[in-house]
Amino acid sequence: MGQLETTSFLNKKNGRDTMNTLKEPRKIATRNVISILETVDVQTGERTALAQFDYLIEAPNWTRDSKRLIYNSMGRIYSFDIDTRESTVIESGYVTRCNNDHVLSPDNSHIAVSHNTLEDGLSRIYVFPLTGGNPVLITPIAPSYLHGWSPDGSTLAYCAERNGQYDIYTIAVTGGVETQLTDSPGLDDGPEYSPDGKHIWFNSVRTGLMQVWRMNADGSEPIQMTFDESNNWFPHVSPDGESVAFISYSKGDVAPGDHPANKNVEIRLMQSAGGEFRTLVKLFGGQGTINVNSWSPDSRQLAFVSYQLKE
Repeated sequence: MGQLETTSFLNKKNGRDTMNTLKEPRKIATRNVISILETVDVQTGERTALAQFDYLIEAPNWTRDSKRLIYNSMGRIYSFDIDTRESTVIESGYVTRCNNDHVLSPDNSHIAVSHNTLEDGLSRIYVFPLTGGNPVLITPIAPSYLHGWSPDGSTLAYCAERNGQYDIYTIAVTGGVETQLTDSPGLDDGPEYSPDGKHIWFNSVRTGLMQVWRMNADGSEPIQMTFDESNNWFPHVSPDGESVAFISYSKGDVAPGDHPANKNVEIRLMQSAGGEFRTLVKLFGGQGTINVNSWSPDSRQLAFVSYQLKE
């Protein structure tokens, strides 16, 4: 879920941070950080720093031709050329308050984004050409936070607050009536399709801590996939369908329903069939590091953003 207009899922109660679902409008986040755009080899763990930015960038998507990474910064969407190491802004019309929830269409002809509408500051989903162009509103109801695009190109999956509860929804890429897939107290977030389109992976606090879950694409048969004493967010399935990457916060470091910035976190890998995980990267990051699917097309690398605090 993007962070531009949310103050977090935290509420002060008896001097402690406790989760709730109250959200308020907020200005575009800037954060006083240096951003490092990196890749990591999932077999060797070797990290490669591609570029350093003296400002906040977030959430790289890898294009299917392996030539570019798409990220957001200061409300805009950018294309980073991996060979030249140069960034160019993607024209998006009036959609200039994008957060870190953006997904490429399977054929990479379009990008769907979560844009914080100027009138009320709430996130809605829009689609426009990846080459740049006029945006089309998909979800008039807000807030809605994009996370997944079905492999057949027909459907978007997202987290949305409706009637005081955050659940997983889907909607046709052309808009229309949304379909609610989960109905669980607390937060369900980060829905993303498996490459075969049969499942949606997501994260949920329904068992206490934030854990990774998987369900059928119609919302049936939810299964918990991680069980450790961490808060695990944003599962991303590799293009070959074999592995799942996710980001983990230490149990005592954050509330289960919060995924803040500027924390020591881990990027972990597990088999899509389930089982034990392994830590791929330890870094300073969190919000913005790996909110979206950033697997390389050959399933050999992940792109992510680490951060350094400015002095």
